[in-house]
Amino acid sequence: MDNRHRIPSRHCARGAVNPVTLTVIAIVLALAVAAWFLIIKPYRDANAGVTPATAAATKPGATRDTPANVDALSTDQLLAEARTAMNEQRLVAPAGNNAFEFYMKVLQKQPGNPVAADALRETFSYGAAATEQTINQRDFTEAQREIDLLAKADPENYTLTILRSKLDAQRKTLDREQQQALDAQKAQQLAQQNATSAAKLLAEQQASAAAEAQRQQAAREQAARVAQQQPAAAAAPVAAAPRPAARAATDESISEAVLIRQVNPRYPTAAMRANQEGWVDVEMTVGADGTVGNVSVVDAQPKHVFDRSAIDAVSKWEFKPASRNGEAISVTLRRRLQFNLGR
Repeated sequence: MDNRHRIPSRHCARGAVNPVTLTVIAIVLALAVAAWFLIIKPYRDANAGVTPATAAATKPGATRDTPANVDALSTDQLLAEARTAMNEQRLVAPAGNNAFEFYMKVLQKQPGNPVAADALRETFSYGAAATEQTINQRDFTEAQREIDLLAKADPENYTLTILRSKLDAQRKTLDREQQQALDAQKAQQLAQQNATSAAKLLAEQQASAAAEAQRQQAAREQAARVAQQQPAAAAAPVAAAPRPAARAATDESISEAVLIRQVNPRYPTAAMRANQEGWVDVEMTVGADGTVGNVSVVDAQPKHVFDRSAIDAVSKWEFKPASRNGEAISVTLRRRLQFNLGR
């Protein structure tokens, strides 16, 4: 038998596509497309805004502006805004443009909406974490708003109690820190004032000491001049015929005033408390009757601390008056009163 013409026919039959196979393939493709549009895509769209892992992994981009009229948006539009906010990690902030508020609006328009209800329940912990960050940043007004928003979503959630406690603790901590800073500032100002007062007092003491040193130096120079003049006067020739007036001046008898009644000064209470000591130089007029008048402070150390006490005491002193040729006269005296605590 000649099979040369039958072999090519068998090859053609073997390479032909069965119509049944084509029909099955077409049906499978149609079912796949239908499943995509009717099942998979709606499910992914419905759950895209409620997947915490996706929201946490997505980096926040540019925040969209708040819709002009949120109340006028439809349920689908609100869900779309909520999904966008979730992707940008705007869970509870900013006010009016966050996922929680959009989902709450959905529930207002359509109570029991499963997508919004599930999203609020599943993302509550993430919203609470965002609110805790706001508390740690010490934006207390914003933190209170976010806590109130979470309370609307799940008022019985125990996390709200924790957040409120943390907010109260942070407020108290801030108040304490502000009070400590204020106290430190007052202490610094007081220290500066004390340093200024001490420097001023030291300058006054130094000036007084310098004046006293000058006075003592002048007294020493005066004593030296008097000492130099006395030998010269002794070596001078005696006048042959001294005038009567000179003899009268030589014959004058002068006695100094003698203190017969001294009143000790009262130690000032303020100086005693401050443990202060010092002295006062006073000048007085002792009258012909031995009484004291015209008492004034010439110098003092420290200034204006013991002046009044010294004047009051000296004014009560009594003297045996000075005299010239047996006749009482008024004289001016200077005395120093010491004020010591007697340790």
